[in-house]
Amino acid sequence: MSMVFCRGCAKQIHESAVSCPGCGATQSGGASGVSTGAASASNITFGNVFFEVMKKYATFQGRARRKEYWLFAVVINLISVLVGFVDGFLGLTPIFTLLFSLAVMIPAIALAVRRLHDTDHSGWWILVPIVNIVFMFFDSTPGNNRFGPNPKGQ
Repeated sequence: MSMVFCRGCAKQIHESAVSCPGCGATQSGGASGVSTGAASASNITFGNVFFEVMKKYATFQGRARRKEYWLFAVVINLISVLVGFVDGFLGLTPIFTLLFSLAVMIPAIALAVRRLHDTDHSGWWILVPIVNIVFMFFDSTPGNNRFGPNPKGQ
């Protein structure tokens, strides 16, 4: 029996599963309708990275590529600047900026933990200043590691 991982949360699932019992993500690909080997991460682009990360709102398991992490960082910073501009233009206290920051805080932490998993480090490294940023620049661990399949599909 080969290892099969959920497309949504990267947990190991039964190879005949149509959807993940943990997160409910629909599985596709492979002969049995389930992707095998690496988790088939959707093609992350500048236009869809925000929505792809928000789909996994509080998913701390699995792995995330450098591209996904850094594109999300750029996008949420651009959105934050725009929301801050709107707050300033309307002459409001930065209420919308605060609400936006609170809304993306959990997904950003979850993405950072998945990124650390991709480099084969525990998510608890996020609590160590400077070191956690250095780990974000590391390349993926080739193949599967203890956190799941390589999102690059290698």
